[in-house]
Amino acid sequence: MLIDELERARKAAGWSQETLAERAGLSRMTVQRTESGQIDPRLSTLLEMARALGLELMPVPAALRPQLADFVRSGGRVLGQPAGVGAPPSIAQIIEDK
Repeated sequence: MLIDELERARKAAGWSQETLAERAGLSRMTVQRTESGQIDPRLSTLLEMARALGLELMPVPAALRPQLADFVRSGGRVLGQPAGVGAPPSIAQIIEDK
């Protein structure tokens, strides 16, 4: 779940809820209630939390999720693309090299 990912990112950064709140321009109570599931946050709240953590949210239509998941699992290779030393670089490798 998205909120769980944001909480994990906050903890990985070593930030308290108060630190995230300050950096995102939110109240500590908003961060606490969002992470605990006490409120259904606005998209703008989630976007600000992600921005403060150096993350970018990317909404994906439900119909495209299976293909996106397959693409990510394949390491950015298009289905049917050969693997191995002679294979062309994946999109993920191209982006990483930039």
